[in-house]
Amino acid sequence: MRMLRRRAGTNEAVADGTTTRPWHGPTRALTTLLAVGVAGLLAWSTTTISNQSTGGYWAGYGILAGAGLVMALSQLLGGWTKWGRPRLSAPVFLLAFVPTLIAVGWILLFHQPHSTLFRGHIESWSRDLGIGGFIEDMGDVLAVLTFGLGLVFGFSLDTRGARRPVPATSEPAAEPVPADTDADEPIAREHEVVRS
Repeated sequence: MRMLRRRAGTNEAVADGTTTRPWHGPTRALTTLLAVGVAGLLAWSTTTISNQSTGGYWAGYGILAGAGLVMALSQLLGGWTKWGRPRLSAPVFLLAFVPTLIAVGWILLFHQPHSTLFRGHIESWSRDLGIGGFIEDMGDVLAVLTFGLGLVFGFSLDTRGARRPVPATSEPAAEPVPADTDADEPIAREHEVVRS
């Protein structure tokens, strides 16, 4: 792919019509820094919520998942992708987020503070599958798991490249080329044979 190199302070044009902007790096950096601040505030806010009740438990971990989502969105909004309209990437959502949601949801239900119908089933199934010890150990990293869950959901969002109008080409229509008729004429040797 042919590229035109950028001089200092100008844009870099690529043959397909896209342009990288000189402010792209600083914009992404500042958006990431802002997201870190927001995610930090969200994480701090969970310290004011008691996770001894079922509602507080889910609220706290839901906020941490939101902090992970904020970090992923910072890359989307900071122009990491193609500065276009956001869209859901079905393959990433189905192949990455849904399995992550099942695994993290399983662990969160297992560690829920008060017994419910779902928690009872999850505990029973975990022990039947022989993964009860592993699920028990994962209770120490619930904050990381829920933050990662939000992050993976954010990764399932992408952007389409910004649509640009394609200029109409004004090339004249090609003139028809006459067919090569030399192949229809006999070659010189055949002429000699006919004469003799």
